[in-house]
Amino acid sequence: MEDSRRICRITFKPSNKSIEVPKGTDLLAAAVACGLPITSSCGGQGVCGRCRVIVKSGHINTDPTGRISKEDRKKGYVLACRTTVHSDVEIEVPPESRLEKLEVLTEEAKEERLAGLYIKGVEVKSAPVEEEELFIHSPLATKLYLKLPPPTLEDNISDMERLYREIKKKTDITLMQTGLANVKKLGRLLRESNWSVTVTLGKRNGTTEIVLIEPGDTSKRNFGIALDIGTTTIVSQLININTREVLGTKASYNPQASFGEDVITRIIYAQKGVGLERLHHAVIDIINELIFSLIEEHNVNLNDVTSVMSAGNTTMTHLLLMVDPSYIRKDPYVATANFMPVIRAAEAGIKINPRGLLVCLPGVSSYVGGDIVAGVIASKLYEKDEIAVLMDVGTNGEIVLGNKEWLVCCSSSAGPAFEGSGVTSGVRAREGAIQRVSIDPHHERIQYETIGGKKPVGICGSGYVSLLAELFKTKIIDRQGKILPGRSDSRVREGTEGLEYVVAWASETSIGKDIVITQADITNLIRSKGAVFTALTVLIEKMSIPMEKIKKFYVAGGFGNYLDVESAIWCGLLPDVPRDRIKFIGNGSLTGARLSLLSYPLYMKAREIAQEMTYIELSTDSTFMNNFMGSLFLPHTNLEMFPSLRQKV
Repeated sequence: MEDSRRICRITFKPSNKSIEVPKGTDLLAAAVACGLPITSSCGGQGVCGRCRVIVKSGHINTDPTGRISKEDRKKGYVLACRTTVHSDVEIEVPPESRLEKLEVLTEEAKEERLAGLYIKGVEVKSAPVEEEELFIHSPLATKLYLKLPPPTLEDNISDMERLYREIKKKTDITLMQTGLANVKKLGRLLRESNWSVTVTLGKRNGTTEIVLIEPGDTSKRNFGIALDIGTTTIVSQLININTREVLGTKASYNPQASFGEDVITRIIYAQKGVGLERLHHAVIDIINELIFSLIEEHNVNLNDVTSVMSAGNTTMTHLLLMVDPSYIRKDPYVATANFMPVIRAAEAGIKINPRGLLVCLPGVSSYVGGDIVAGVIASKLYEKDEIAVLMDVGTNGEIVLGNKEWLVCCSSSAGPAFEGSGVTSGVRAREGAIQRVSIDPHHERIQYETIGGKKPVGICGSGYVSLLAELFKTKIIDRQGKILPGRSDSRVREGTEGLEYVVAWASETSIGKDIVITQADITNLIRSKGAVFTALTVLIEKMSIPMEKIKKFYVAGGFGNYLDVESAIWCGLLPDVPRDRIKFIGNGSLTGARLSLLSYPLYMKAREIAQEMTYIELSTDSTFMNNFMGSLFLPHTNLEMFPSLRQKV
């Protein structure tokens, strides 16, 4: 019999978090409201089947057409987005459905992995030496200590003019402004501090603003935050602005993933009722959590954090500022703004000094955002004589080609497969994720490497690239990616949706079931790698540049850090070029944000780059579709493009 109460209590296991919600609330919405993000690729549409939870007790209503097998239904599995509560219930969230938002804040290895702070085993704790030559140290926000002469009958200008005069004596600033709040408290503050004050000067929209006036000398306490707001992860770095030292880094999965894995799904969600507000608060809450964790760990006062520099794709930047992103996905695909104004961080809800500034690095188009411009800054692509390429492989594959004379870019929707989504056993890069695979010639033996050396929970993006290459090299799949039937290999078997290959048996895993790659997964992965490779080759073709003239291929992003070059070439994800031309630059988005925070001239250069970079739209380009069909083979239909593999294939 259904409970007659209007309010139901939901308890989530194993976290033991509870929340009271109105009867009829779906479990996915309740989990998000409870601060317990659950994996969901489709934004609650019931089609991805990834928000699986187990009902342990209580009365619920669930959609029986959801993607749950009969066997799992008997065990109590339901889709959280398709299940509403009608009494007090107890819900278990299995490992494969957890985003593990907070766990990542306390384990250094996970932070470093997410933040992209390891490049092929080399730890990057502070700025590399080459970064020191990149910019003039002229931060977005600086502190200046002033000892003002008290007024006299002879020198009787106003307090505000007196302050301006002293600032101009110490700097080359001619144009200044300040807010009414500073003016109101100035008279008493100057006299109570014996005319000794510290002013925080922020560069804001073409002028210099007196952001803050403090008594005494606080000039040595000036800190900033660099943010990388990715579709999958969010990374925050605390920086001593005076010394340029990186004090610490914290990272977390982006909790917006509960509303959809990719930007398009999130844009659609943002158009529903309070969807935009929910997406905005999801990202702001985790940013504040990361900042608080950093300042507590490094004994920094929140009021001494004066500025934030953010890099993210165009949609993430819109959601950060709660700007409607709807038109990004509608023809002709125009963003509300690519160049956001410098604002107070408090206006967006970011908790630093109440008058501290927030700057978002500019984007180029709806699908090439500030994260890519930051990558151009980090790789120094914009100042090189030689022609080079920057590749950022994720849910979208963004490509930049050029040198100091010109830059062109494009974006191709790769889908979330390389982020561990949309594939049967896919997981994000977390402990227990299989990140590398090797298969011996007899196929019966397989070796895999997991993050943290833990029992496997699934396969992450770099693991799928490695696995795909091994399956191809050992002829378990053919060039079209088809699993070859009739083999003696016991790992090849008939699954619920056709042939599949068992990577890890249930007894080896921590989730109690086999980890597999299915025929549908392989097809999905080949389409994803094909989209990225085709974007690269079409861009090069349009500029009439032979591949051999491109001297460097910079690969950015956390996914790139753990990508095996040979496997990526065997798959046809990366071009077959001399291996020393491929360079991993780690989290280029974070690096670019940090450098721009420390150098206002470099930020202005980023604006110039974004304004002058040429964007090529591939979605309506017939050349892209023609070339894309040729990329749906391993490594490609045209083996002339992969000379080092031609004989081996």
